[in-house]
Amino acid sequence: MQSIKWDPKLISKYNINGPRYTSYPTALALSSNFDPAQIQAAIQQSPSDLSLYLHIPFCHKLCYYCGCNKVITRHQHKADTYLDALAQEVALYAPLLQSKQINQLHLGGGTPTFLTEVQLSRLMALLHDNFTINSDAEISIEIDPRSCSDEKLRHLRTLGFNRVSYGVQDLDEKVQIAINRVQDTDLIRHQVQLSRELGFSSINLDLIYGLPFQQPASFAETVDEIIRLNPHRISLFSYAHIPERFAAQRKIDNSSLPDAPLKLELMQLAIERFVAAGYQFIGMDHFARPDDALAKAQQAGKLQRNFQGYTTAGQDALIGLGVSSISQVSGVLWQNSKELPAYYAAISEDQLPTERGFSLNADDKVRAALISQLICHFELDIEVFSQQWQLDGFWHYFAEALERLQPFMEDGLVEVYAGRIKVADSGRLWVRSICACFDAYLTQGQQRYSKVV
Repeated sequence: MQSIKWDPKLISKYNINGPRYTSYPTALALSSNFDPAQIQAAIQQSPSDLSLYLHIPFCHKLCYYCGCNKVITRHQHKADTYLDALAQEVALYAPLLQSKQINQLHLGGGTPTFLTEVQLSRLMALLHDNFTINSDAEISIEIDPRSCSDEKLRHLRTLGFNRVSYGVQDLDEKVQIAINRVQDTDLIRHQVQLSRELGFSSINLDLIYGLPFQQPASFAETVDEIIRLNPHRISLFSYAHIPERFAAQRKIDNSSLPDAPLKLELMQLAIERFVAAGYQFIGMDHFARPDDALAKAQQAGKLQRNFQGYTTAGQDALIGLGVSSISQVSGVLWQNSKELPAYYAAISEDQLPTERGFSLNADDKVRAALISQLICHFELDIEVFSQQWQLDGFWHYFAEALERLQPFMEDGLVEVYAGRIKVADSGRLWVRSICACFDAYLTQGQQRYSKVV
């Protein structure tokens, strides 16, 4: 990969608000005017292999930057109540998934390691009793290092977890204090090393740039330490400061946040150092070692994207369980209730806790496939795509998109040949903006999205 164009004029021109395209249409298209009967039909039409996501909303402490669906509590018994409800939701899905197999399972949150070893055992037993989980399935969990003892990490391994993702964010103490997430670097080093010794096949570390008090010198130290830890994958997320939507962010002093040029410098620093260290820039905010399954999938043209981000499977075959979880199966998207009381109320009535949903039409499916191809692989074979989707005249169909692409083409960020669209290496930073050219919904609520950089 060649160097990205770090041109301030291009940054100003293309750093629009835009979706992350973990789905198309995005979750903003989901509507309460949705018939849950579509769920059963979608699952019946789905492939035999599915991915499963479970949302565990609880956290012991509030991280001020966080925009996730979460419940802050010290009361461990609340997780037992939640597992009771999850058991009922699983029972509702079990008959629908009787002929299916789970090839990926991911616990997210919140803080999944809020659960005790006993609660984790109960949850995994519940899933194995009701679903067929492949013997070689990827089983992953998000970990807050502060809530995961050595004993818990060992227990996760005995339960079959083979992938872990640690929330690091930043190793600088001043930044950690400002975001209310203080965690010792030695603890992270120890847990990464122990994860390696226990045989976890993939270790991911999360970082965030744009946090309060971040400076190039201190952030460089964090980046260099992450490289020394040598994880299989690295996620580098942009902090989106939206205090009007996320109350916790109001605890962050606006004056402590990096301005736009500084934030860009932090991102540039991280990308250049990770690539120089041998990581493959998967795209947007993900890096992987060349020997990692994610990098191999991209190299083989098989990389996918779903609500969990870049993935090796589950693009249109993901079942989400738990409060706020989103599913996408066979062109149908649906989301569970976002608030625990509503989630519990639906479960108590022996109903799926679906709050809203959306069924893709023919045009949606075409655009979803195109956007997925560009955001995962940065190029599209127009002839092959047209044959696959029975398009008679590709650029006639996407005439508006071609017009929107013109500035990117003029700036050398996109190359359009007779039979191919290619995002230039220098344009990968703007792949979200480029994909937006093909988005038929973007004008509806665009400001609700974060900046692409």
